[in-house]
Amino acid sequence: MSEPVKAQPAQAKAGDKKDEKPAKKRTVMALRRKRLVDRVRKKTKISVPVPEGLKKAWERETRVKLRRKRLSVEKKKELPAKREKQAVRIEAYEKEYRDLKEHRQQETFKARMEGNFYKPEESKVMIVVRIRGINRISPKVKRVLQLFRLLQIHNAVFIKVNKATANMLQLIQPYVAYGYPNVSTIRSLIYKRGFAKIRHRPGAISRIPIMHNELIERHLGRYKVQTVEDMVHEIFTVGPRFRQVTNFLWPFKLNCPRGGYRGRKRRHYNEGGSYGNWEYHVNNMVLRML
Repeated sequence: MSEPVKAQPAQAKAGDKKDEKPAKKRTVMALRRKRLVDRVRKKTKISVPVPEGLKKAWERETRVKLRRKRLSVEKKKELPAKREKQAVRIEAYEKEYRDLKEHRQQETFKARMEGNFYKPEESKVMIVVRIRGINRISPKVKRVLQLFRLLQIHNAVFIKVNKATANMLQLIQPYVAYGYPNVSTIRSLIYKRGFAKIRHRPGAISRIPIMHNELIERHLGRYKVQTVEDMVHEIFTVGPRFRQVTNFLWPFKLNCPRGGYRGRKRRHYNEGGSYGNWEYHVNNMVLRML
């Protein structure tokens, strides 16, 4: 016997088509209703008067935004020319450093050929590193360390060489190691451990890392110091703005030297110890403390 043909799927399809039409009508009606509600809401919107103080505040904010935008555009336009001037100035600094080094080498060679010794001119700047803590310090020594801003062990600062600083170094000599830094040491200290001392208001001082030249220009621009290389040159040559540049820098916080100190801390450098005048050998110690 042949089985009867099942017509259920066809009936289901026909039912689906019938259900689709009411669904479309419902969506159309919902859209119309939504448009009508939106139109009514727009018509019935009540305007509330804005307070005069709020209007003025909005106007002030708009003026400030426009002014900042104008200044930023002007700054971007002036940036290439300013960068070129800075590059020329940095090249002049490098030439000056090379000339000093060549002059020292020529004088040394000339003295050796004549059977003499060449004693270079004593440096005008020193780097002072505190190598001992706070135990058993007399009040006078403690006061001098505070004047030098050496408040913690392994702090380092740049000072100008004169009679006053020489006498103060004699008082605190057993607690510090000092010497004459070269350009490379000064540059490495500022780039790697350089922090700025920013006064936001009286009594509030912040320690901010030197990440870009804008920070330097904002606080030292009036002294014609705009970049890190300007600071390095001012410190190395002890320029007329040496005091402002060194006060702008927070005392450097260094690590314990890799490989340890030379001998014992309580012995002088000339006796195989660590404290006292290292002269030009201090550069090696400072680089090991970075």
